[in-house]
Amino acid sequence: MGVTPQSSAATASDSPLAADGTTSGAQGAGADVIRYRCAACGNLTRFNVVTTRRTSAFHHFSVGGDLSIEDVEVLEETVESVTCRWCGNGGSVEIIEPGSPDPS
Repeated sequence: MGVTPQSSAATASDSPLAADGTTSGAQGAGADVIRYRCAACGNLTRFNVVTTRRTSAFHHFSVGGDLSIEDVEVLEETVESVTCRWCGNGGSVEIIEPGSPDPS
């Protein structure tokens, strides 16, 4: 049973983008975090996640030409695939439901 690609829309700017368009890696305090578990090897911590995001952002250029990206709003986010980093299995990755006890 693999992870089904998901699509969601968010209005908060919880995923700030760097100047190169990548996320900073930090989730905002109110962000919905999706956790995964590989049923094949038990991995809970390392996954390759391919995501497509459509965002709106304020690009602020300094007089010297340096770019600062502010007020990022995620309009749409789609998870295309999730693969276990340990065993390489993509078909056995499951979503851990929010509020469920941490698997051991």
